Amino acid sequence: MSLLKRRCLAGTVVRAMKTFPAVVVTGPRQSGKTTLLKTGFARTHAYVSLENLDVRMRARDDPNGFLDQYPPPIILDEIQYVPDILSYIKTRIDEDRKSGQWLLTGSQNFALMHGVSQSLAGRAAVLTLMPLSLPEMADRAAAALDPAAWLKKPAGNLPASRPLAVETAILRGMYPEIALNKKVDRQLWCASYIATYLERDVRNLAAVGDLNQFERFLRLSATRTGQILNLSDMARDIGVSVPTAKRWISILEAGHQVYLLYPFYRNIGKRLIKSPKLYFTDTALATYLLGIHDRETLLNSPSFGALFETAVVTEFLKRFLNFGHIPSLFYLRTRDGLEIDLVVESGQKLHLFEIKTSMTVTAHHVPSLIKMSRDRKAPIASAAVISRTAGNFRLTDRIAALNWAASLSR
Repeated sequence: MSLLKRRCLAGTVVRAMKTFPAVVVTGPRQSGKTTLLKTGFARTHAYVSLENLDVRMRARDDPNGFLDQYPPPIILDEIQYVPDILSYIKTRIDEDRKSGQWLLTGSQNFALMHGVSQSLAGRAAVLTLMPLSLPEMADRAAAALDPAAWLKKPAGNLPASRPLAVETAILRGMYPEIALNKKVDRQLWCASYIATYLERDVRNLAAVGDLNQFERFLRLSATRTGQILNLSDMARDIGVSVPTAKRWISILEAGHQVYLLYPFYRNIGKRLIKSPKLYFTDTALATYLLGIHDRETLLNSPSFGALFETAVVTEFLKRFLNFGHIPSLFYLRTRDGLEIDLVVESGQKLHLFEIKTSMTVTAHHVPSLIKMSRDRKAPIASAAVISRTAGNFRLTDRIAALNWAASLSR
């Protein structure tokens, strides 16, 4: 199956092209941005990569001449290398606002997004392509449900034709090359990815002085996946100032290497823990940085629960982004002991999820869900525990038990 048919975002790109002159597809390196656009639109759009140094120099030195040489419809790949050209594209769009003429890709960074917000506001749809999601891994991209539809019926059954072991999903992650081709050496791929990310993306940012120290910060962040972010502790452990740690987290977030899940506030009051939780956006990279390289080590690791939670939370993130929606995801943790791993807000209603690695789940495992589901004042539409149970079933009259793969692959 082609990667285009495998990607949920393909339909969202087509939809955006009907009304926007430009579509910007951002996301981490190697998530499939170039393949998605070249596979889907090579017949209608010329393709130019700004990763090529000669092409990049022409675009920088003579942007108008470059755009005359490569008129729309066109795919401009790796636009972050020449963000200044966006103002010239703006001029071209204002002269001809025909929809779907400019397809741009870039590994998101501060310069790129500043240029998009300043030059292409109202002219471009900005979409994010993350690594593969579970529906895509199951070849169900065309049938994948948008967040609202999935939340209405998360327990629907799927044919168990291609079960994905949780250890495989976590260790190999979801980047297309490593997830789809089992012949690719996982450790070599992860090492190369991190080296490329540091050299091509991070080195270009003036906010990072010592690249080796930043790499240690990256590794430290992997040890904190699934945990509440404590910048003071991280800064102390790595030997940098808190403002530097905050800046470096922003760099990782802008590059889609980490995702910050913020707490849910409404009607909870001052009891709420206010710091976000930190999640690596791909578990292959997280396990590599943690030194976890095989099934037994993973299952016996104290980080297994956090890595499983990371995999589940990022699946929700991908579902929102794949349909062009702003993620409405939170967690809830109060000082008096009430904890909910994931809160999804949809249609002014809340959907509560606990995430457990256990293969056996009972009502005793989810006291916070039971307490919250009984709160008649809270606008709660559903509650469920996502785990490694054999199937989907009702845990109580108000709480469902969901198998992680069967439910999230829909």
